[in-house]
Amino acid sequence: MSKFLFSLLALLLAFSAMAQPKGYKAVTNASTFRTNYAKAAANTQSIKSSFHQEKNLSMLSEKINSDGLFYFKQQNKVRMEYTKPYKYLLVINGDKILIQDQQKRKVYSAGDNKLFKVINNVIVDCVQGKALDSKDFQTKIYESDKGYCLDLVPQAKEMRKLFTTIRLFIGKDDFSIDQLEMHEAMGDTTLITFVNKQLNTAISDEVFAVK
Repeated sequence: MSKFLFSLLALLLAFSAMAQPKGYKAVTNASTFRTNYAKAAANTQSIKSSFHQEKNLSMLSEKINSDGLFYFKQQNKVRMEYTKPYKYLLVINGDKILIQDQQKRKVYSAGDNKLFKVINNVIVDCVQGKALDSKDFQTKIYESDKGYCLDLVPQAKEMRKLFTTIRLFIGKDDFSIDQLEMHEAMGDTTLITFVNKQLNTAISDEVFAVK
Protein backbone atom coordinates (compact mmCIF):
# COMPACT_ATOMS: atom_id res chain seq x y z
CA MET A 1 0.00 0.00 0.00
CA SER A 2 2.66 2.53 1.01
CA LYS A 3 4.69 1.85 -2.13
CA PHE A 4 1.64 2.31 -4.31
CA LEU A 5 0.78 5.63 -2.66
CA PHE A 6 4.43 6.67 -2.94
CA SER A 7 4.24 6.25 -6.70
CA LEU A 8 1.26 8.52 -7.08
CA LEU A 9 0.56 11.43 -6.58
CA ALA A 10 0.69 9.10 -5.45
CA LEU A 11 -1.09 12.73 -3.86
CA LEU A 12 -2.13 14.67 4.12
CA LEU A 13 -2.04 16.96 7.47
CA ALA A 14 -5.51 17.91 8.64
CA PHE A 15 -6.97 20.81 6.65
CA SER A 16 -7.45 22.87 9.76
CA ALA A 17 -3.74 22.60 10.46
CA MET A 18 -2.73 23.88 7.00
CA ALA A 19 -1.98 27.57 6.99
CA GLN A 20 -2.79 29.86 4.12
CA PRO A 21 0.16 29.52 1.69
CA LYS A 22 2.86 32.15 2.19
CA GLY A 23 2.59 35.01 -0.27
CA TYR A 24 -1.01 34.14 -1.19
CA LYS A 25 -4.34 35.74 -0.26
CA ALA A 26 -7.96 34.75 -0.79
CA VAL A 27 -8.85 35.09 -4.47
CA THR A 28 -10.68 38.34 -5.21
CA ASN A 29 -12.97 36.94 -7.91
CA ALA A 30 -13.55 33.22 -7.55
CA SER A 31 -16.13 32.98 -10.34
CA THR A 32 -13.74 34.52 -12.88
CA PHE A 33 -10.99 32.13 -11.83
CA ARG A 34 -13.31 29.13 -12.10
CA THR A 35 -14.38 30.17 -15.60
CA ASN A 36 -10.81 30.71 -16.82
CA TYR A 37 -9.55 27.53 -15.16
CA ALA A 38 -12.31 25.39 -16.69
CA LYS A 39 -11.76 26.96 -20.12
CA ALA A 40 -8.00 26.36 -20.02
CA ALA A 41 -8.49 22.75 -18.87
CA ALA A 42 -11.00 22.10 -21.67
CA ASN A 43 -8.51 23.45 -24.22
CA THR A 44 -5.67 21.29 -22.89
CA GLN A 45 -5.72 18.14 -24.97
CA SER A 46 -2.37 16.81 -23.77
CA ILE A 47 0.49 17.49 -21.36
CA LYS A 48 4.06 16.18 -21.46
CA SER A 49 6.35 17.08 -18.59
CA SER A 50 9.26 16.05 -16.43
CA PHE A 51 8.64 15.96 -12.69
CA HIS A 52 10.52 15.92 -9.41
CA GLN A 53 8.92 14.28 -6.37
CA GLU A 54 9.84 14.96 -2.76
CA LYS A 55 8.46 12.53 -0.22
CA ASN A 56 8.41 13.28 3.52
CA LEU A 57 7.77 10.21 5.65
CA SER A 58 6.45 10.89 9.14
CA MET A 59 8.73 8.20 10.61
CA LEU A 60 11.94 9.42 8.91
CA SER A 61 13.85 12.71 9.04
CA GLU A 62 15.32 12.37 5.54
CA LYS A 63 13.39 13.23 2.39
CA ILE A 64 13.06 10.74 -0.47
CA ASN A 65 13.59 12.29 -3.90
CA SER A 66 12.46 10.84 -7.21
CA ASP A 67 12.37 11.99 -10.84
CA GLY A 68 10.34 10.93 -13.84
CA LEU A 69 8.15 11.75 -16.81
CA PHE A 70 4.47 12.68 -16.79
CA TYR A 71 2.02 12.35 -19.69
CA PHE A 72 -1.66 13.27 -19.97
CA LYS A 73 -4.10 13.01 -22.85
CA GLN A 74 -7.85 13.50 -23.17
CA GLN A 75 -9.88 11.51 -22.24
CA ASN A 76 -8.74 10.06 -18.93
CA LYS A 77 -5.26 8.98 -20.00
CA VAL A 78 -2.40 9.48 -17.51
CA ARG A 79 1.12 8.04 -17.35
CA MET A 80 3.61 8.60 -14.51
CA GLU A 81 6.96 6.99 -15.31
CA TYR A 82 9.48 7.09 -12.46
CA THR A 83 13.07 6.87 -13.72
CA LYS A 84 15.19 7.72 -10.62
CA PRO A 85 16.21 6.36 -8.17
CA TYR A 86 14.21 3.33 -9.30
CA LYS A 87 11.92 2.52 -12.21
CA TYR A 88 8.21 2.45 -11.49
CA LEU A 89 5.24 2.92 -13.79
CA LEU A 90 1.64 3.99 -13.29
CA VAL A 91 -0.74 4.21 -16.26
CA ILE A 92 -4.42 5.15 -16.17
CA ASN A 93 -6.45 4.58 -19.32
CA GLY A 94 -10.17 5.02 -18.77
CA ASP A 95 -11.10 2.70 -15.88
CA LYS A 96 -7.98 0.53 -16.29
CA ILE A 97 -4.88 1.04 -14.15
CA LEU A 98 -1.47 -0.49 -14.85
CA ILE A 99 1.19 -0.70 -12.14
CA GLN A 100 4.65 -2.00 -12.97
CA ASP A 101 7.84 -2.20 -10.95
CA GLN A 102 11.01 -4.17 -11.48
CA GLN A 103 9.41 -7.40 -10.22
CA LYS A 104 5.90 -7.47 -11.65
CA ARG A 105 3.35 -5.88 -13.92
CA LYS A 106 -0.38 -5.90 -13.08
CA VAL A 107 -3.58 -4.37 -14.48
CA TYR A 108 -6.48 -3.36 -12.24
CA SER A 109 -10.02 -2.19 -12.93
CA ALA A 110 -10.98 1.03 -11.16
CA GLY A 111 -14.61 0.01 -11.39
CA ASP A 112 -14.01 -3.16 -9.37
CA ASN A 113 -11.83 -1.63 -6.64
CA LYS A 114 -12.79 1.34 -4.44
CA LEU A 115 -9.16 2.26 -3.76
CA PHE A 116 -8.22 2.46 -7.42
CA LYS A 117 -11.44 4.30 -8.21
CA VAL A 118 -10.50 6.96 -5.66
CA ILE A 119 -6.96 7.26 -7.03
CA ASN A 120 -8.33 7.44 -10.57
CA ASN A 121 -10.79 10.20 -9.67
CA VAL A 122 -8.19 12.26 -7.77
CA ILE A 123 -5.63 12.25 -10.58
CA VAL A 124 -8.05 12.82 -13.44
CA ASP A 125 -10.07 15.52 -11.63
CA CYS A 126 -6.93 17.47 -10.75
CA VAL A 127 -5.32 17.25 -14.19
CA GLN A 128 -8.51 17.95 -16.14
CA GLY A 129 -9.59 20.85 -13.95
CA LYS A 130 -12.74 19.11 -12.69
CA ALA A 131 -11.82 19.16 -9.01
CA LEU A 132 -13.43 22.56 -8.42
CA ASP A 133 -16.83 21.26 -9.51
CA SER A 134 -16.50 17.83 -7.92
CA LYS A 135 -18.64 16.86 -4.95
CA ASP A 136 -15.63 14.88 -3.73
CA PHE A 137 -13.84 18.07 -2.59
CA GLN A 138 -14.40 21.17 -0.52
CA THR A 139 -12.25 23.93 -2.04
CA LYS A 140 -10.52 27.15 -1.02
CA ILE A 141 -8.87 29.36 -3.66
CA TYR A 142 -5.90 31.68 -3.08
CA GLU A 143 -3.87 33.86 -5.42
CA SER A 144 -0.53 35.66 -5.63
CA ASP A 145 1.08 37.84 -8.28
CA LYS A 146 2.36 34.78 -10.13
CA GLY A 147 -0.29 32.12 -9.63
CA TYR A 148 -3.13 30.45 -7.78
CA CYS A 149 -3.35 27.87 -5.03
CA LEU A 150 -6.24 25.46 -4.54
CA ASP A 151 -6.76 23.63 -1.27
CA LEU A 152 -8.91 20.56 -1.88
CA VAL A 153 -10.34 18.76 1.13
CA PRO A 154 -11.74 15.27 0.34
CA GLN A 155 -15.37 14.74 1.35
CA ALA A 156 -15.96 11.13 0.31
CA LYS A 157 -15.35 8.54 3.06
CA GLU A 158 -13.03 6.37 0.96
CA MET A 159 -10.95 9.37 -0.09
CA ARG A 160 -10.61 10.70 3.46
CA LYS A 161 -9.03 7.38 4.46
CA LEU A 162 -6.15 8.18 2.10
CA PHE A 163 -5.83 11.97 2.05
CA THR A 164 -6.69 14.88 4.29
CA THR A 165 -5.77 17.67 1.86
CA ILE A 166 -4.51 18.10 -1.69
CA ARG A 167 -2.94 21.44 -2.60
CA LEU A 168 -2.52 22.54 -6.23
CA PHE A 169 -0.29 25.41 -7.35
CA ILE A 170 -1.41 26.76 -10.74
CA GLY A 171 0.36 29.23 -13.04
CA LYS A 172 -1.43 32.37 -14.16
CA ASP A 173 0.01 32.15 -17.66
CA ASP A 174 -1.62 28.90 -18.80
CA PHE A 175 -3.59 27.66 -15.72
CA SER A 176 -1.69 24.36 -15.77
CA ILE A 177 -0.48 22.66 -12.58
CA ASP A 178 3.02 23.68 -11.47
CA GLN A 179 3.03 21.76 -8.19
CA LEU A 180 0.90 19.13 -6.49
CA GLU A 181 1.23 18.82 -2.71
CA MET A 182 -0.49 15.86 -1.10
CA HIS A 183 -1.01 15.21 2.60
CA GLU A 184 -1.79 11.59 3.42
CA ALA A 185 -3.99 10.55 6.29
CA MET A 186 -1.08 8.64 7.87
CA GLY A 187 0.97 11.84 8.15
CA ASP A 188 3.26 11.53 5.11
CA THR A 189 3.46 14.31 2.54
CA THR A 190 4.33 14.31 -1.15
CA LEU A 191 5.30 17.32 -3.27
CA ILE A 192 5.44 16.88 -7.05
CA THR A 193 6.90 19.71 -9.15
CA PHE A 194 6.28 19.70 -12.89
CA VAL A 195 9.01 21.18 -15.11
CA ASN A 196 9.54 21.68 -18.84
CA LYS A 197 5.81 21.33 -19.50
CA GLN A 198 4.64 20.97 -23.09
CA LEU A 199 0.91 21.56 -23.65
CA ASN A 200 -1.07 20.16 -26.59
CA THR A 201 1.89 18.32 -28.09
CA ALA A 202 1.29 15.09 -30.02
CA ILE A 203 1.41 11.98 -27.79
CA SER A 204 0.82 8.49 -29.17
CA ASP A 205 -1.93 6.38 -27.61
CA GLU A 206 0.69 3.64 -27.20
CA VAL A 207 2.17 5.67 -24.33
CA PHE A 208 -1.01 4.84 -22.38
CA ALA A 209 -1.28 1.20 -23.40
CA VAL A 210 -2.62 -1.03 -20.62
CA LYS A 211 -2.10 -4.71 -21.40
